Amino acid sequence: QGRVGGQFWSVYVPATLKGADSTRAVWEQIDLTRRMIAAYPRAFERADSADDIVRIHRAGRIASLFGIEGGEAINNNLAMLREFRAAGVLYMTLTHSTTIDWVDSATDAPKHGGLTPFGEDVVREMNRVGMLVDLSHVSAETMHDALDVATAPVIFSHSSAFGVTPHPRNVPDDVLRRLPENGGVVMVNFVPPFLSTEFWRWNARRSAEEARLKSLTPADPATVTAALAEWTAANPPPRVDASDVADHIEHVARVAGRDHVGLGGDFDGVNFLPVDLDGVEDYPVLFVELMRRGWSDADLAKLAGGNLLRALRQAERVAARS
Repeated sequence: QGRVGGQFWSVYVPATLKGADSTRAVWEQIDLTRRMIAAYPRAFERADSADDIVRIHRAGRIASLFGIEGGEAINNNLAMLREFRAAGVLYMTLTHSTTIDWVDSATDAPKHGGLTPFGEDVVREMNRVGMLVDLSHVSAETMHDALDVATAPVIFSHSSAFGVTPHPRNVPDDVLRRLPENGGVVMVNFVPPFLSTEFWRWNARRSAEEARLKSLTPADPATVTAALAEWTAANPPPRVDASDVADHIEHVARVAGRDHVGLGGDFDGVNFLPVDLDGVEDYPVLFVELMRRGWSDADLAKLAGGNLLRALRQAERVAARS
């Protein structure tokens, strides 16, 4: 219904898992995802390259790709990184919500000033084996360090524009200006706190109220849920809709160019969504909004996946030369 032709399945595990526990959990997620894809062969087919994506899309199925969300899963071991790529992982987010041994997160205290020397080696090895470097969730310093090292395009699998909403998960303009030289793509996220400063502040208030409720003794989960629902009804969230997403898309396009923007909805990872983008079936709503703003069919084709395919093909060429 949403005309989806390809998607990354995030083989995500919580950032609280460390070392071998994280590695094992990601392998279990890969196994689970493979079995889900195999269970619906008329709908899905696993893709391992840009050509695979095009072929599967033309056959009327949804090209399914793996993405690791958090470099903790390699357990400081480049051999494990290579094994994940051999298993079909096409991108890895360098870290998730926490700073780890070799890379700073956007939402945790920095320890390294970006990437450590081992972190730089991770980026180089990802380029060598044809795995896209994903810079969502990392600090701005890490973004710059990765761009200094990368010889293949990077992606931001689910981030928005800091110049519109100054959330630490968003991409600053000085990073956006470097994307044309690198060839990278910012896949704009649909998460309301990243799209609207007003919603971000409201969500912080809601989180504080949730923490207060949980601190009560006894903190019965059902009671907390009911009380939080009452608070939300009395303090409704600010409206966020497809026009807000379009604002971020247009900002990335103005600063980096229309060759460097894509879509990273993050539908299966959030508590809230824009009111008119409640699931993949609503993608056409966003495209209609951009058509109203004068986006051509050619530009929309780039946004819908053309830019990501170009970045992936370029990454494949870099790996082939390595």
